[in-house]
This record gives sequence, C-alpha cells and structure tokens, in this order.
Amino acid sequence: MAKSFNKYILTICYLCTFFLSLTSSISAATKAYNVLELGAKPTGLTDTSTAFLSAWEAACKTNGSASITVPKGRYLLHPIEFRGSDCNNNDITFYIDGTIVAPLDYHVLGRVDRWVWFDRVSGVTIAGHGFFDAKGTSLWNCKKGKNGDKCPRGSTTLTFTSSNNIVIKGITSLNSQLYHIVINVCKDVLIEAVKIRAAGNSPNTDGIHVQESSGVNIMNTKVKTGDDCVSIGPGAKNLWIERISCGPSHGISIGSLAKSMDEEGVQNVTVKTAVISYSTTGVRIKSWGRPSNGFVQGVIFQDVLMRYVWNPIIIEQNYCPHNKNCPGQESGVQISDVKYENIRGTSLSEVAVKFDCSGTNPCTGIQLQNINLQYYDANKTQSYCKNAVGEISGLVQPQSCLNLDKEFHVTRVSDTVFG
Repeated sequence: MAKSFNKYILTICYLCTFFLSLTSSISAATKAYNVLELGAKPTGLTDTSTAFLSAWEAACKTNGSASITVPKGRYLLHPIEFRGSDCNNNDITFYIDGTIVAPLDYHVLGRVDRWVWFDRVSGVTIAGHGFFDAKGTSLWNCKKGKNGDKCPRGSTTLTFTSSNNIVIKGITSLNSQLYHIVINVCKDVLIEAVKIRAAGNSPNTDGIHVQESSGVNIMNTKVKTGDDCVSIGPGAKNLWIERISCGPSHGISIGSLAKSMDEEGVQNVTVKTAVISYSTTGVRIKSWGRPSNGFVQGVIFQDVLMRYVWNPIIIEQNYCPHNKNCPGQESGVQISDVKYENIRGTSLSEVAVKFDCSGTNPCTGIQLQNINLQYYDANKTQSYCKNAVGEISGLVQPQSCLNLDKEFHVTRVSDTVFG
C-alpha cells in the first residue's frame, strides 16, 4: 500500500514539474519589452518616440513572438513610423493600457499625413484598453474659422499600409485630426471591439477607411464621429462589417468613387447587424459624376436599424461638390447586385430610399427585401428612383419605385417618386 501511495505521489510531482516547465517555456517564448524600461516617461510631457522605436527594433530582432507593453500613464508621441522592411519578426503585439497623446501644437501632426504609421508589416497586433488621443479639436476649429483654407490638412491617427495579418482590438481613438484608422493595400485584417469618438461636427474624421485591401473584418465596433463611420474606397473586396454601432456620423459609405478614370472596383461587401443613429446618411454608395472604369458589385446591407437618419438608404451617382470638375457629366461607375434586407427605422426626410443612378451606367440588380422606413408623417414617406433596376420581396415601405424591367437600358430613363 505504501509503495503504491509513494508511486502516486511521485507521479503527481512529475506531472506538476512537467506543467510548470511547459508554462515557463511558453512564457519564455514571448519576449516582452516595456517602453518604461526603455526610457519613456508616462507624464504626457516628454516625447517618447525614441523609447517606442527602441522597443520596436528590439522586438523585430527577437526570434519568436514579442510584445511591447505600454502601461497606464500618458505618453507624448510625435509622428512615428514602424517599418516592416527592417523587421524580421511577424509576431509582434503592442499591449496598450496607457494613453498615447499628440503634441498640443496641432501643426506637429498637421504637417504630415500619418501620426502612428505601420508600413509593410506582418503579424502585428495592437490590443488593450488604452487610448490614442490626437487632440484634433484645435485643428477642427482652425478649419472652421475665417482662414480655414490656410490650416494644415491634418493627420490620420493610425495607418497600416502594404501589410497583412493585422489585428486591432479593444483600443479607443479620440479626436483624430483626420481619419481615425486607415487600412490601405492590406490583406487579412481584424478590427474588433474598437471605440472611435469625435464631435459630430468634426470635419473629415472618418472612423475606419478601407481601400485596395481584402479580407478586412470589422466587428463589435462603436463609432461616433463627424464623417463616415466606415468609408470604403476603390479596390476594397471581401469586406465584412458586423455588429457596429454608428452615429452621430455620415453613416456607412462606399465611396466617393470615380475620383480617377482607372480606379479599382469594390466587391463582396457585407454590412450585417448595424445600428445607425442621428446621422446624415445610413447606408450609402457614392460616386462623382464623371467618367471612370470603376464598379461596385456584390454588396449586402442586412439587419440595419435606422434611428433618426436623414437619408437611410441612398445611392448617389451625381456627386459633385460645388459643381467643380464634373458639371453635367455622368458617372462611369457600374453599380450592380446590391441587396438591402431587413432595414427598418425612422427617416428624418420624406425620401427614405433614394437611388439617383447614372444615365449611362444605370444601377442594376438592386434588391429590396423587408424594408420598413417611416418619416414622422408616415403618409409622406417616399422613395425616389432614377435609372435604377431591381426587384422587391416581402414588405417594402415606402413603396418601391425600382424599374422591374430586366430589359431596361439607358434610353428608358426611370425618374419616379413613389410615396
């Protein structure tokens, strides 16, 4: 009996030693770098760029996964670039629990395009409950003043270019001078549980902008800003947006497109389970009224609640601010196979559904299924269609004005308003 008991104890001890050794080896596999230990001061008064770059350089030289920790505190950061071309590591995680702050003088960021920039990186994760505070209010006020045309354009808070396998999770972006997050020429990106906040009247502060990128997923995100919650530019494909809270804002927009003749198309975009509140537009496709080889194809807007939105559903192919560079021209962007399903809520304008499509390139394959949008006076709720072809199913309110004739072509222009 004693021998069996001793053997049992030895086995338990062996297993404990094994698991402790395993845990230790796993921990050792991730090399950690703390910006405080590299000279960063968490006061928000001293530039910490050197410490951040030192941490990045060390992580890039590490064999195996590496982490860069930004503890609680305030870290003043000037414009900074993390280059993948000089990095041999494709498994680096930034754990941000502190607040990264911009200089008080808005010209410091305003004179460059990007504040925190990752270029040609792979396998980078930015996670934590920390903040990026760009202090954009002073630049916004400059732009709104009498000499607004003399103000700097401003800087995007967080940019990834020519990168892949990127994760941005849990962080908050505050008061960006310009766009908050830009994903440009990237593959396989996850943006999850991110919060974005700026004043409802802040200029050009798009929440998340995606272009020339594929495999981008935006999940469980909350955006309150002065422009689009999500803006989708040329070359975006296989984009999935789910469980997003949006507003005040300009909604979720594909475009502006047709900025150039030879631009890439947008395809396979899904927006699912969204709440859009107190916004100028809800779900929008927008192109300039001028020639282009671009296109929009394979888009689904599904399960969207509109709460006090001026233009809940809109396709606008005659976009031409101030009637410059495009008066009288038709958009060359071909829009096809766009589905609107289970969209309901309140419209602040009588025209709750508007399809203003190109005369030379009509919108085709538009599907409306179970739409219930109401102006405060339900009897006045309307839809407007011009050069739009499609089909309806289920309850559609306001009454659809889509041209149902599949043989429709540009010599048979549909320009109707149904209430």
